[in-house]
Amino acid sequence: MMMTLIKLRRSRESRKNKTFNRGGTIFGVFSKLSIKFRLKALAKPKSELTPEELARQEEEEFNTGPLSVLTQSVKNNTQVLINCRNNKKLLGRVKAFDRHCNMVLENVKEMWTEVPRAGKGKKKVKPVNKDRFISKMFLRGDSVILVLRNPQATAAGK
Repeated sequence: MMMTLIKLRRSRESRKNKTFNRGGTIFGVFSKLSIKFRLKALAKPKSELTPEELARQEEEEFNTGPLSVLTQSVKNNTQVLINCRNNKKLLGRVKAFDRHCNMVLENVKEMWTEVPRAGKGKKKVKPVNKDRFISKMFLRGDSVILVLRNPQATAAGK
């Protein structure tokens, strides 16, 4: 697929993934197929886009932007590692997600550490790693900090 470098004006749409700043000018690398769509989308505000254009723009953002990690996980049924705000890690398969990072997960291993309370006369107590298995769960997106492809599977594939 042929890739082209085009100059974009600084706007909300140009601050997407695959853009970089060069002396005050934003450049982006796009395929020739998506250039026409992106230029048309830049010309109109979101309120003026048709539902078909909005759906196509969202689908393209899911396939090329930061949410592409989740999109690929759903398509390939691969595991992701999710760091949550409660200081727990979730390793599981994503079945569905939305733009807010709400997710339906299956075969989830939840991992965390606990520091046991020190009894009388005891000095330092080492943290204990704990985990549990959850067959299906819904994860609200505001608790997600970081989403990674499964590092074990990535290392094994290389």
